[in-house]
Amino acid sequence: MTRRTAMIVPSVLLSLGAVAVAPPAVGATAHASPRAMSLSAPMSTPVLRAPASGGHVESVVAAVERSAHPLKSTEPQGALKDLDALGRMVADADVVGLGEATHGSRDFFRMKHRVFRYLVEKKGFRSFSLELPWSSGVRIDDYVLHGKGDLKDIAREEFQGAYRIWNNQDYLDLIEWMRAYNVRHPHDPVRFLGDDMGYAGPELYQRVSGYVADSLPSLSERVAELYRGLPPTTDAGTYYTEYLQLPLTERKERAARTREVYELLRKQRPRTPADRRKHLSAVQHARAVHQMAEGFSFDITDDAQVAAMMKYRDRTMAENVAWWHRYTGDRILLSAHNTHVSYDSFDARYPKTQGAFLRDTLGKDYVSVGFTFYKGAFKAFGTDDDVIRTYRVDAAKPGSNEEVLDRARQDDYILDLRTAPAAARTWLATSRATWNIGAGWPDPTEYRTALGKAHDILIHLHDVEATTYLGNS
Repeated sequence: MTRRTAMIVPSVLLSLGAVAVAPPAVGATAHASPRAMSLSAPMSTPVLRAPASGGHVESVVAAVERSAHPLKSTEPQGALKDLDALGRMVADADVVGLGEATHGSRDFFRMKHRVFRYLVEKKGFRSFSLELPWSSGVRIDDYVLHGKGDLKDIAREEFQGAYRIWNNQDYLDLIEWMRAYNVRHPHDPVRFLGDDMGYAGPELYQRVSGYVADSLPSLSERVAELYRGLPPTTDAGTYYTEYLQLPLTERKERAARTREVYELLRKQRPRTPADRRKHLSAVQHARAVHQMAEGFSFDITDDAQVAAMMKYRDRTMAENVAWWHRYTGDRILLSAHNTHVSYDSFDARYPKTQGAFLRDTLGKDYVSVGFTFYKGAFKAFGTDDDVIRTYRVDAAKPGSNEEVLDRARQDDYILDLRTAPAAARTWLATSRATWNIGAGWPDPTEYRTALGKAHDILIHLHDVEATTYLGNS
């Protein structure tokens, strides 16, 4: 595998990953902040928020202050009264996309836990969907529903490759809360969904083949032949790397085989009404197997093909969430990067986002909630060595989305972008520099977005800290 291909792999699997072959000086990153650093370096002096200046900006800040709803905490435990405002904003939506401005800050993860707890207890939501492969979600859902397996073992085995960044204490705390909830509410459980295409574990092949053997035995021999040699026999991280080393022609041939299995099952009709749900589930598992093979059949050494692949990936994630909503009837909290849950792509590598696809499918039953932050720390892959470490960024760039939002008197708050005063809505409709930190750091790109076009609701945090990573590197 070439150096460039190796560095693209995390980007293929998680938003905004390490793609630079030779990263520039940190001073050239998104906010051009010379204070961005690994926390192995000496800590920087805290930067105070700049005073407001200029009549126009002052009117925007005043408008934000009038309509912002302060947050009392990002901690999952305790009272939830301050989230009632978010509940009113969400209204009757079936799917709420909740983003994150980094892939490695504990405050985003803890706030997601808190919001999910609120939506479960107050709004009847019953599923949590994560930017994670479908097969990994199957294993976690078995744990959440039935206590099957040991969560630390599951996390170690499933959170690999680029997804190893999910192996953090905050997500394990959320999953353990879901399991505890189900112990208390066995007849009204919460569920876990992995909506991504990045890996198809052996259990998916087993579930498809098992269903075919029981319900469609005439297809068993053909399905076994088409799947021969495809189920993973290594750990997930090794599988990712080795799969993308296969010649492009072989990856395309594998995708043709998985497509045939999916189409064979999709065209069948259940033998009895009682068999219908088993059939729907088996077809979806076969579809997930094909999604991985199809997604990895793009030429990731070609920029145009990478963009096409990411469009396919976001469409796939949206389709999986929509399928789950139809199949379970659950209202869903969808967790992903801001880039995915938004309506308006602000990265050329993502031609159309998961949020845009979900809006096409669900209309107003999908609501997008973005996160912004002024300064803080996060875990990320080093773009030069792929090692996870803690980084910190100081004050957001003057004039950026975050710098202006942070001038409001509330440190942490929720803002409905659709109903904010006119001065704020006009300001939010203009594209500006924004923190948009994904899987890899440093990132040479300056990202710009119009928050009012990207999301319906915004959660702004003044300061964030890095999550506690539980993996080895």
